[in-house]
Amino acid sequence: MRWVLASLALVAAACGIPRDPEGTLERVSDGTMRVGVTAAKPWTVLEGDEPMGGVEVRLVKDFAASIDAEIEWVEGSEEEIFGAIELRELDLAIGGFSSVSPWSSKVTFTHPYLTTFATVGVPDAAETTDDIAGMKVAVETGTELAGLLEKTDAVPILVTDIAQAEGAAAVEDWLLDDLGLHPTDVRLKETDHVMAVPHGENAWLTTLERFLLDSPDEIGALLESEGRP
Repeated sequence: MRWVLASLALVAAACGIPRDPEGTLERVSDGTMRVGVTAAKPWTVLEGDEPMGGVEVRLVKDFAASIDAEIEWVEGSEEEIFGAIELRELDLAIGGFSSVSPWSSKVTFTHPYLTTFATVGVPDAAETTDDIAGMKVAVETGTELAGLLEKTDAVPILVTDIAQAEGAAAVEDWLLDDLGLHPTDVRLKETDHVMAVPHGENAWLTTLERFLLDSPDEIGALLESEGRP
């Protein structure tokens, strides 16, 4: 699998020990963790009243278990979730968020726990190249990748299901193996994945980041299983 785990630089507060002005870590440990979640496969999968799966849902469940916390799930749009985080009505938010976000002034994002990239994959390893000019490349219609591919010199072939496409395809890196593709040297997009917490709760933030730092193998395994087409 060709994902890249981002390094998490855990920076202690100037006083030496991170602190929570609102006491989030102390309140949540052996208590209840309020988690906002919005739909974003494969990171979060929502069905019914509770998230059913996804990389970040499963990570949060394991994190809660590590601090003996119960989870109160709150589903909503990004705007609703981030608004609640800003007002400290939620302790944590997940939903496939990237470090490049207009909400960064409202909430605190963790250091990236994972970096993924979108590329053009080809069936034959001998065809890997950084030149896709004139190459016919399948891409799912109505997606960001379709728009990004159209800005290159490739010839986009719009499909409704990338798993049924033949030949070269524009895909996220975690799909390459399952689709039997080899990555070219073309990077259409790179994404640093993060979670969100309220501003200022540094002990809470550091505890979460330390958990993510210690889970590289689990994160990789989850993406391989949850990210299948």
